[in-house]
Amino acid sequence: MDAAHSAGTQKPAAGPGRLDVGDPTVWHRVSPKYLVVEVVGTLIGGLLFCAGAAAVWLLGEQQWALWVLIALIVIFLVSIVIEPRRVRSIGYQLRGDDLLFRRGIMFQRFVSVPYGRMQLVDITRSPIARALGLAELKFVTAAAATGVVIPGLPLEEAEQLRDRLVALAESRRAGL
Repeated sequence: MDAAHSAGTQKPAAGPGRLDVGDPTVWHRVSPKYLVVEVVGTLIGGLLFCAGAAAVWLLGEQQWALWVLIALIVIFLVSIVIEPRRVRSIGYQLRGDDLLFRRGIMFQRFVSVPYGRMQLVDITRSPIARALGLAELKFVTAAAATGVVIPGLPLEEAEQLRDRLVALAESRRAGL
């Protein structure tokens, strides 16, 4: 292998205070079906808020509520348009000592959960997710601020990942 080719494949060193996100090719993404869950949730929320604003405008005869209604419609339409990109931004990576979770488009969030700190790995399913065969994995650690939830996983994958993470957590706590 020549020097030019090997220089292009080297991983940049993570400086002090910088999070090493590892090999970007091993990010696991949520199911594309999760987009349906998010769009349905956004539509239900949008309809409820718009119905409230419309009621204030029509029944309360408040002209300002019409402007609120228009603003809400625009906000929810924009939200639905960017929903596919937001869902694609969610991912997780299993590394040597921890699980790395990411989400966000403009404001990206990376959370590292060490295997030895995991106290509980829980699977939850909403009615819409259950109908689509999806589940979400929730991690509970000693630090309450961690709050990592991986949504939109196929149920079988969520169960396998839960079992693997529980085994890793037990071995790391035992010091093996």
